[in-house]
Amino acid sequence: MQGSADEARQSGAVTTQVEGGVARVEFFHPRKNSLPAALLAGLARQVTEAGRDDSVRVIVLSSGGDGPFCAGASFDELAAVDSPESGKEFFMGFARLILAMKSAPKFLLARVHGKAVGGGVGLAAAADYALASDRAAVKLSELALGIGPFVVGPCVERKLGRGNFMALALDTGWRDAGWACRRGLYAALFEDRESLDEAVHSLAARLAELSPEAMASLKRVFWEGTGDWDRLLEQRAAESGRLVRSEHARRAIAALRAR
Repeated sequence: MQGSADEARQSGAVTTQVEGGVARVEFFHPRKNSLPAALLAGLARQVTEAGRDDSVRVIVLSSGGDGPFCAGASFDELAAVDSPESGKEFFMGFARLILAMKSAPKFLLARVHGKAVGGGVGLAAAADYALASDRAAVKLSELALGIGPFVVGPCVERKLGRGNFMALALDTGWRDAGWACRRGLYAALFEDRESLDEAVHSLAARLAELSPEAMASLKRVFWEGTGDWDRLLEQRAAESGRLVRSEHARRAIAALRAR
C-alpha cells in the first residue's frame, strides 16, 4: 500500500469511486495536476468505463490537492517529443479524453477547485456542466509556447463562443473566474471548497435520481453538430505535434521547465 501511495505522489494517478449512481473520477499529479500521457489515457479509459456502467447515472470529474485544477500538458513530455508523429500521439491523449467525455451517455460534471491552464480549460469546457471556485482563473497559454490551443479549441469555442475563444487564444494572460463564469465556461462560482463540494454533491445526487434515458437523449442534443470531431481533433493533434518540434516551441518549453 505504501509503495502505491509513493508512486502516486511521484507519477500521479486516476481513481474512480462509484456510490449512489455517481462515478467520481479524480486525477492527481504532483506537478500542479499536469497531464502526462499516462494520466490522459487513464482518464479517457475510466470516463469511458463509467459511461458503460449501468449502475452509473452521472459522472463527476475532479482533481486532487489544494493547488491548480489542472496545469495542462506535461512540460517534461512536451520537451521529450522527438518527431511530429510522437508529438501528434501525445496530443491525441487530449483528443481521446475529450471524445470520451463527449461520448459518455451520462452527464459529466466538472468540479474546478483552482486555476485551469491550457488542457485544463479544455476539460472544463468539455464537461456538460462545470462548477468552480472563485479562484478558478483560466488561461490558454499554448500560443506563448509556440503551439496553439488546437485540440481543446473546439470545446472552448463551443462553450464560450468564437470571440471569447479568440481572446483567450490570442492574449495568453489570466482571466479570472468571474470572467469565465459570465461567458459560460462555469455555471456557478463558490467562495470556499466546502460550498463547492456541497453544490457538486447535491447536483450529482439529484441527477442520479432522474431518467437515464432522458439524460442520455438530452446529452445527444447538447452535442449535436460534433459528429466530425474524431477527424477534426486528430487533425488538430497533428498540427500541435508538428509545431511543438519548432525551435520557438523548444526554447519556450525549456525556459518554463527551468523555472
